[in-house]
Amino acid sequence: MSKRVAIIGAGPSGLAQLRAFQSAKEKGADIPDIVCFEKQSDWGGLWNYTWRTGLDEHGEAVHCSMYRYLWSNGPKEGLEFADYSFEEHFGRPIASYPPRAVLWDYIKGRVEKSGVRSWIRFNSPVRHVAYDEHEGMFHVTVKDHDKEVEYTEEFDHVIVASGHFSTPNVPEYPGFDQFNGRVLHAHDFRDAMEFKDKNILIIGTSYSAEDIGSQCWKYGARSITVSHRTAPMGYKWPDNWEEVPLLKKVDKNTATFIDGKQKEIDAIILCTGYIHFFPFMAENLKLKTNNRLYPVNLYNGVVWEHNPKLMYLAMQDQWYTFNMFDAQAWYARDVILGRLDVPSQAEMHEDIDKWRAAEDAIPDDYAAIEFQGQYTMDLMALTDYPPFDTKESNQAFFEWKKHKKENIMTFRDHGHKSALTGSVAPAHHTPWKDALDDSLESYLQT
Repeated sequence: MSKRVAIIGAGPSGLAQLRAFQSAKEKGADIPDIVCFEKQSDWGGLWNYTWRTGLDEHGEAVHCSMYRYLWSNGPKEGLEFADYSFEEHFGRPIASYPPRAVLWDYIKGRVEKSGVRSWIRFNSPVRHVAYDEHEGMFHVTVKDHDKEVEYTEEFDHVIVASGHFSTPNVPEYPGFDQFNGRVLHAHDFRDAMEFKDKNILIIGTSYSAEDIGSQCWKYGARSITVSHRTAPMGYKWPDNWEEVPLLKKVDKNTATFIDGKQKEIDAIILCTGYIHFFPFMAENLKLKTNNRLYPVNLYNGVVWEHNPKLMYLAMQDQWYTFNMFDAQAWYARDVILGRLDVPSQAEMHEDIDKWRAAEDAIPDDYAAIEFQGQYTMDLMALTDYPPFDTKESNQAFFEWKKHKKENIMTFRDHGHKSALTGSVAPAHHTPWKDALDDSLESYLQT
């Protein structure tokens, strides 16, 4: 096959795409020339932890939004690779909420076994992607930091797998410029120990607000105050945790909220989400969407309706993650290999509108989980990706939500059933709130 395919990013979705092509090759298929461009020096995307914030050693924006002591905030049974279970990797069942180092080891395990590292060019951020209508080819311009050169190559297909949780949405409130403490976005949060004995103000009610606040509580913050725009999260928080209305202003170390309440604070953490940001894509190829379960302009959530040679992976708001990325990657692969056809643009657009209308009618989080589980199953059914019933995974999510309502600080102490192996995860040897060592070695102790 003379085709060339560029994959942008070697995080979980980019690695899923490499694994998809490798799987086809292993079964005897003639696959294209695959080149994956990764701006970091190692694979893993967000899971490739760094202490750096702001700019990296090359002056590139730091991709990592991970922090020390991060544990999975959802059950691992909802993200398990269908072709590589946690039991296969670790040799036994493990608890349902692994820390970062354990999940990172699992992600690496599959791609190391697959032998796809040679397809990746590291320290190689993509500068620009354009499509030449006359040639029918993409021109991809890349900076090679190892050789300090910039070059352009041509590709038949481009797959954007750079994620959308690395460019922070950063609002400003009156008085930030005079605040006598630190203001940072969750993207730059690295170590909860920094905030020991501090009074923390968190802006936002996203998962990062919930989890970063919990981490700061666990590692000794004096108090946590969470400011919400629309509604509080409403969990049974510890005594030193308070939910308040939206921040109005800051004066030195005094925060004033729209209900008139005031609090003295030492640090402000903005848990205000991320934006889909693709500055390297030509304007007519650039995905522009908010964070939702079915983004605009992507047929089957993957194929760019204006040019089916371009695909985006993992651009959805996410309950499902790694296995959904796999389903998308196998689907993208089979479109490129000519195993699956895409309809006309009008038909694609109509189908996208149908899915988005169904999303708009979702009544609650439980239905949202089922929606994304069904989407993932529909994609899996189109390819040879090992099928599994997402109803089992949905159940793990449902139990997770129930446990969080019961006690937000103990939900990680529960175990869930694997849809792949049928095994119920054992309890971790130490309750999450007391497990201060989150290393791989400590976690895997029995």
